[in-house]
Amino acid sequence: MIRTAAPDDADAIADVFLAARADALPGLAPIHTEAETRGYLSNMVANASNAVWVAERDGIVVGFISLRDDWVDHLYLRPGSYRQRIGTLLLDTAKRRRPGGLRLYCFQCNDRARAFYEARGFVAVRMTD
Repeated sequence: MIRTAAPDDADAIADVFLAARADALPGLAPIHTEAETRGYLSNMVANASNAVWVAERDGIVVGFISLRDDWVDHLYLRPGSYRQRIGTLLLDTAKRRRPGGLRLYCFQCNDRARAFYEARGFVAVRMTD
């Protein structure tokens, strides 16, 4: 089920974010502490300028997407929830809300995420290190 995120989803969203980042980018050194990350994500959910949706399965948040204007700020899935159409459903929700198009940033080294986005019509505009 895809639904609009509520402020009390912030901890579950942070759990998904932290687990997904560790799984997808194990060699990437953390820039922020876990507490800072949780605070940022809590503010993101509460901030009216962000649109945030969560994907739930059996009452557990297994993914989320956050939009700011036409930017996909975050799209993360709980490890073990890949290749189950959850990311596609979240992205489709965002596309319906932003019919003029979406933009995003993806780490160049995140091959799985890049392949996901490219398979859904996104095109790499620039590669940086």
